[in-house]
Amino acid sequence: MNTLLIVLVLLVAAEHVFILWLEMFAIPSALAARVFGISQTVQSQPEIRRLFANQGLYNGFLAAGLIWSVLASPPLAASLQLFFLTCVVVAAVYGAATANKAILWKQGGSAIAALLVWLAVHLA
Repeated sequence: MNTLLIVLVLLVAAEHVFILWLEMFAIPSALAARVFGISQTVQSQPEIRRLFANQGLYNGFLAAGLIWSVLASPPLAASLQLFFLTCVVVAAVYGAATANKAILWKQGGSAIAALLVWLAVHLA
C-alpha cells in the first residue's frame, strides 16, 4: 500500500509539473487554449501571460513539496504528504467552486485518491 501511495504522490507531482510548464512556458498555445478554454489571442495579452506564469509558479511549488515528501525520511514524509496533498485538494475545491466544476476531478482527482490511500496507510 505504501508503494501505491508513493506512485500516486509522484503522479500528482508530475501533473503539477505539467501545469507549471503549460502555464509558464506554453502560453500562448493551442494546447493551452484547449485546456483552459481561452483563445490564443487572449493568452497573448501580457497581463494574462503574467497571471498564468504566477499560477504556474504556485503549481511548481506544490510539485516540489510533493517530490520532497517522497524523498524525505519517514517521520517527515508523512506530514509533508498530508500537507501538500491537502493543499492540492483545497485548491481543486476552490477552483471547482469559483471557475469550473471539472477542476475538482481534473486537477484534484489524483490528489483525492492519494489522500485516501494516505489515510489508509497512516490511520490503519
